[in-house]
Amino acid sequence: MKNKKNDQIAAKQKHKEQFKAKRRAEPSLDRSVAKLFDKPIILIVCEGKNTEPSYFKQFKNSLIQIEPIGEGYNTISLVNRAKQLEKRKNYDQIWCVFDADPKPDNPNQVQNFNKAIKLAEKNKFAVAYSNQAFEYWFILHLNDHQGGEMHRKDYNKKINDLLAPHNITYDGNGSKIVSEDFFEILNGIDGKTRKKRVDLAIKRAEKNYKKFTHSNHAKKESSTTVFKLVRTLLKYV
Repeated sequence: MKNKKNDQIAAKQKHKEQFKAKRRAEPSLDRSVAKLFDKPIILIVCEGKNTEPSYFKQFKNSLIQIEPIGEGYNTISLVNRAKQLEKRKNYDQIWCVFDADPKPDNPNQVQNFNKAIKLAEKNKFAVAYSNQAFEYWFILHLNDHQGGEMHRKDYNKKINDLLAPHNITYDGNGSKIVSEDFFEILNGIDGKTRKKRVDLAIKRAEKNYKKFTHSNHAKKESSTTVFKLVRTLLKYV
């Protein structure tokens, strides 16, 4: 009986040791959970102090942390500012959002715009540029503009003509703030197609973008690559 009891005790001890060894070999559930809920942080460095930050701040969800910053830098100076800001945190993505100059025939302005894109790519920043201005992205939510030239001075009237049926306005010549009502229109359902306007804008912007060769970005009017950034953000919604 004593030997049998000793054998049972030894068997139990062996089982415990095997169980502990198995647990040590398994991945830590605590570490997996922590990693699962680490939010990706996306830094968006914007040219505009009001329009772009007020727009991107309204992409609210619990899966990512969006940090839109607008300090008035443009093209090359904006990319250099992004290089400074990236040292603050371990960002998962950094986007530079800026416009083409309204006078692309000026050699220096053309060079600065194109150099800024190359500099951003060299630093592994993504670029969401607009030619001529960011508001062109708004127009594409409400109108299938085919990419022909449109001066930025005409954007505000164009946007407000398109917003008139919705009884709201966009103060593109003043505060340049994207209100909650405006944002809801941009992300609402189009009455004719029954599709989300932001999805239509992405499709239209991409179609216009593909019309151009990409050897001289400053000449691609009208176009915007904001659709790339928005498509990235929507993956988390």
